[in-house]
Amino acid sequence: MSERQKMQSGHWYNCMDPELEDLRMQARRAVHAHNQTAPDLRGPLAPELKSLFAETGEGCFLEAPFHCAYGLNIHLGERVYFNAGCTILDTAPVRIGSDTMFGPGVQIYCAQHAQDPIERAQGLEIALPVTIGQSVWVGGGAIILPGVTIGDNATIGAGSVVTKDIADGVTVVGNPARPIT
Repeated sequence: MSERQKMQSGHWYNCMDPELEDLRMQARRAVHAHNQTAPDLRGPLAPELKSLFAETGEGCFLEAPFHCAYGLNIHLGERVYFNAGCTILDTAPVRIGSDTMFGPGVQIYCAQHAQDPIERAQGLEIALPVTIGQSVWVGGGAIILPGVTIGDNATIGAGSVVTKDIADGVTVVGNPARPIT
């Protein structure tokens, strides 16, 4: 099984694999094109990103700068909005529902590195998917960790670190993110 196949099937894999590096370079080129093209010339989503992503609904808008690891694991519903400075480390599928919005500097991580320092130095990591429902608001500077699912109509407060699943309609704040009452 190749390292890419291991990554896609949820097994531990070596992130320093040449095939994975080639895919990351392809994503870097698409991200660079998006970030360097004048907004009035590229539209809401540079064609390079649109062709890189697994799925993009109508009306999506990604402010520059934007960064992603691979792009090929990103699935966007309709009218998804990312403010400036957002990052998606999409080593696993990242599914984002329609009408979801992200404040500036939001980070979504799928990669979880090995805890053992020797294995970590060898590039060993595992990819856990992130799913974000419809009509979710994620405040600026929030971090969503690997394996998290956020339900429809949830609100994530600015600067929150989401370490666990969030149910539909719940508002969370803090580090770690907890529901407010």
